[in-house]
Amino acid sequence: MVGDVMGERTLGKVHVVTGPGKGKTTAAFGLALRAAGHGLRVCIVQFMKSGMTTGEALAVERVPNIQVHQYGTGRFVDPKKLTQGDRRCAKEAMTRVRELLEKGSCDVLIMDEVNLASSFGLLDPEDVVAMLRSRKPGIEVVLTGRDAPKEFVDCADYVSYVDDRKHPFKEGEQARKGIEW
Repeated sequence: MVGDVMGERTLGKVHVVTGPGKGKTTAAFGLALRAAGHGLRVCIVQFMKSGMTTGEALAVERVPNIQVHQYGTGRFVDPKKLTQGDRRCAKEAMTRVRELLEKGSCDVLIMDEVNLASSFGLLDPEDVVAMLRSRKPGIEVVLTGRDAPKEFVDCADYVSYVDDRKHPFKEGEQARKGIEW
């Protein structure tokens, strides 16, 4: 528990940020910055990502109280052609998540792209939910990515859906450094 000017507050809720639109990881990193700004310890475990090349990952390297752990092969994960490397990285990411939750190493844990990793079949959603339910009290958890499994939505205290009403990608525009990555 962390005290603040408004009185004692407790941590320990589960957030799901999902949907087809742009901004799920960005929203989670925004929450990470907010939490770190208030002195909370934040750990971000990124599933299916590697290289620390996105603007948000590069930026938080400079922020005290935020750690980023990446578990990806360095290539796009094709759900129709999952590799042993994809499976190994997902397993390693879950091992790190388990350690963080058991040790209470952070106040806020962001599991970036865990929703998609689960929908691809790299993780069993029931295993993730069981781990969340058995975590030490007082750890806020954020699950991001498209296609959040029903089990995650049912377990969550907050569910945010990011829609995709209009996007330059649909017109053939490429991702831009500093904006989409």
